[in-house]
Amino acid sequence: MKPIPSTESKQLIAAARELSAQVEQLRFRTPVTHTYNPLTYAWPAHEVYLRRFGGSRKRVVFLGMNAGPFGMAQIGIPFGEIAAVRDWMGIHISIAKPAREHPKRPILGFDCPRSEVSGRRFWKLCADRFGTPANFFAEHFVVNYCPLAFLGASGLNLTPNKLPRAERERLFEICDEHMLWVLKILQPEWLIGIGGFAKERAELVSSGLKIRAGQILHPSPASPKANRHDWSKTATQELIQLGVWT
Repeated sequence: MKPIPSTESKQLIAAARELSAQVEQLRFRTPVTHTYNPLTYAWPAHEVYLRRFGGSRKRVVFLGMNAGPFGMAQIGIPFGEIAAVRDWMGIHISIAKPAREHPKRPILGFDCPRSEVSGRRFWKLCADRFGTPANFFAEHFVVNYCPLAFLGASGLNLTPNKLPRAERERLFEICDEHMLWVLKILQPEWLIGIGGFAKERAELVSSGLKIRAGQILHPSPASPKANRHDWSKTATQELIQLGVWT
């Protein structure tokens, strides 16, 4: 018999199912040629993540942008570096295929040979500072603002802020509503955007709530600053300066 999930994890699961259903109805035009919704084909892994680590209120919620092609798009977990999810979190589940797959970006689940650099950097920081997932998730949680991955004809990863305005606004409306739901469930003191876009959305969604918004440098290899400096040290200093960590 499966353990009965806490009220928070039940609510997070319900919120994620509703988010998935709503974004599944959206259609995107050029430059997007393929859209991956890992809350459908990778749902079992995402549900385990929510059930295992979302079972209590949190002091800090980290907010990412959207599913990356070698991270959440592959295994359904935010910043889903496969080694970190498999070996540190202990999640390793068979992943299905999206209905329409880009030939240059196949979904291989936990068999994907590519490393998700942002996730590798982020989860390494968490593991180094807190040791175990139980210690980290006792007060922290990680969620992506948008669950979808967008690909162009060449297989290029497209971020949500690059979508045509009308499509972007409808998507953001759905994602804002979901984030508000998550914040009401977890009732954090802090909502920390990982990168500038996430901070923007964090400030908008948390406006009027008793939640402090902040930002850390995005760990993406596309960020010259993240590559030039020790990202882990930079992010730690930023969180200490904000008052999130001591």
